Amino acid sequence: MTTDVIVLNGGSSAGTSTLARALQETLPRPWLTFGIDTFIAALPPALMTSPDGLVLAPDGTVTVGPAFRALQTGWLHGIAAMARAGTGIILDEVFLDGGAGQDRWHRALDGLQVLWVGVHCDPDTAAARERARGDRVVGMAATQAALVHRGVRYDLEVDTTSMDPSACARGIAAHVAG
Repeated sequence: MTTDVIVLNGGSSAGTSTLARALQETLPRPWLTFGIDTFIAALPPALMTSPDGLVLAPDGTVTVGPAFRALQTGWLHGIAAMARAGTGIILDEVFLDGGAGQDRWHRALDGLQVLWVGVHCDPDTAAARERARGDRVVGMAATQAALVHRGVRYDLEVDTTSMDPSACARGIAAHVAG
């Protein structure tokens, strides 16, 4: 069977975005990459500090509200429509509520062939990356390192702590190739 969607789930600074780009370079056909950061960038600015939208607490905790969830539902179904039209999709995700986040994607991607990939990274390494980036609330990486994987079922798991993104991408691509 042909894989339609590759879902990369990992905490902040685990390397999912870098891995998604490496996959685009490794896979034999063109794939589009989208993720939670793409979705957040598209949100109305007023939702970035509203309890209805997305709240990033000073300790790195992230809270989402009902307006965020409503817009996210449309986002999920839009991404699924592209995959149903034959476009290979790589999703760079952060399941803040673990298995419940995966369940939302399961419903949207129903009928498609999905490869679920857990992207792990040692919390201290992810926190160091987070500090070096300077574009994240300090504490998100440590908070999310284990949280995003709770209750999630994977077909494949990689650890980016010391494994090169290209090597991880080759392993995933081999799985896609069967």
